[in-house]
Amino acid sequence: MLFKLYERTLDMIFPRRCPVCDDAVDIPGRLICRDCEDVFKEISEPYCLKCGRPLRDDALSECSECVRKKQEFKRGRAVFEYDDELKESIYRFKYGGRREYADHYAACMERSLGNWICSLKPDALVPIPLHKSRLKKRGYNQAALLAEGLGKKLGIPVRHDVLIRSSKTAVQKGLGAAERQNNLKKALKIGPDVVKLKNIVLIDDIYTTGSTMNSAASCLQDAGVENVYFAVLGAANKI
Repeated sequence: MLFKLYERTLDMIFPRRCPVCDDAVDIPGRLICRDCEDVFKEISEPYCLKCGRPLRDDALSECSECVRKKQEFKRGRAVFEYDDELKESIYRFKYGGRREYADHYAACMERSLGNWICSLKPDALVPIPLHKSRLKKRGYNQAALLAEGLGKKLGIPVRHDVLIRSSKTAVQKGLGAAERQNNLKKALKIGPDVVKLKNIVLIDDIYTTGSTMNSAASCLQDAGVENVYFAVLGAANKI
């Protein structure tokens, strides 16, 4: 009770920013403005049963990319379509210092994907790592913030030592699928005690070409992890 009162007092003195409009949230204690609650487009059926991206054809069960190529992960899900509104929000989250957005994002992930994630009985949530130089510059790993918020809500441990970004790669944004895959080659390494983990859910902000998830899943499976799933905030709309 005292902690909630403390949080509300802080919100009144230092109001948090809305992840949609970036103005101060209109009511203290809320994570998003009332008028902005329905701006992000939640993914509903039909969606790809492999990667979770939205589909536009009820007759399809998988997107064209998942049909065309072998995916290293078992299955993935996303909460929202990665449209212009979400893209702008995530950009501020990652590069504009708006780490407070993570509270709303994690709440959305728990509401939309929580039951599915728990049904997988994961040993841990594992955020996609940043290289130490990028982490130092940015001050935080956005995937780690999402994983911590989601793990706290679901009662699932978060492991930051499982995947390590061993070399600095070029920024993935703007690269094609082949460039992304080459960009990530040998960039990820495995931490200690991974062999003890059988089911892992990777956590990241967005899913576009799948290169990051495939690279991470391949590393984990080579280390003995049996099932690698992923959960993300947004997925690009491709079929």
